[in-house]
Amino acid sequence: MSTPTLRGGERLARTVMITGAGSGIGAASVAAAVRAGHRVAVADIDLAAAERVAAPHGGAAIAVRLDVRDEAEWSRVLDHVEAELGPLDVLVNNAGIIHTGVATAIPLRRHRDMIDVNLLGPMTGILAGLARMKPRGRGHIIDVCSMTSFVPLVGYSSYSASKHALRAFHHSVALEERDSGVGFTIIHPPSTRTPMLEQEMADETAGIAFAGKSVAPEEIAAAVVSAIDARPREVIFPALGGQITRLFGAVPAITYRAVLRTEREGLRNRERMLGRTDGSMA
Repeated sequence: MSTPTLRGGERLARTVMITGAGSGIGAASVAAAVRAGHRVAVADIDLAAAERVAAPHGGAAIAVRLDVRDEAEWSRVLDHVEAELGPLDVLVNNAGIIHTGVATAIPLRRHRDMIDVNLLGPMTGILAGLARMKPRGRGHIIDVCSMTSFVPLVGYSSYSASKHALRAFHHSVALEERDSGVGFTIIHPPSTRTPMLEQEMADETAGIAFAGKSVAPEEIAAAVVSAIDARPREVIFPALGGQITRLFGAVPAITYRAVLRTEREGLRNRERMLGRTDGSMA
């Protein structure tokens, strides 16, 4: 699909809201979206972090506090964003949390935390975004999911479950809204060098995260901003290896062997990385 343009060949500026934008992929996506000429609402439950991300971009970005679990807060925040930046064109549901560990070692309240933020949060956002976009007959919802949506992983039971469910919800709603004029894209990052990865480094049960080379958040941000124009249905990382991962996840007999082998490799890599004197995680 060609890139929409204005007269003179300029890119079409859109109003974009990105959740979980106070750090990591969200913050990198803010910078990439502003460079592409868009107006960006930097949403995060940590308002100070959102303000730090928005500050370098002047009037092209505003900071807003948003708890993605709160339906009423979504409504208030979207009212404010549209008053400041114009009608919402693109919603990027990026906010997420992780509590690693084997399922029996994680308190139930932490399992609930991940379901509330990683699944119910974007579900609430999708519904709030659709309520604004459908009457206009246009808009685009981008969900930042995870490659764990395709396979069950040791140490990531609830996290992986929340991402499996998010992918199913996303595609189901996309099918239901196929004639609404609203586009849907879901993006599946691999292990990414964010504060979440640092948290995983501290937990040996999360060793599988280090089986492959992690990517920079800017790489995922580039895919997010590219999707604003191209509107792919699904983006997988890496392009070829991710397809293989998806196939593995479809056959339990293969999944079990592949996951256990990958876990062993990740644990070895984690031990090597912890042994580095420079503290690098690249």
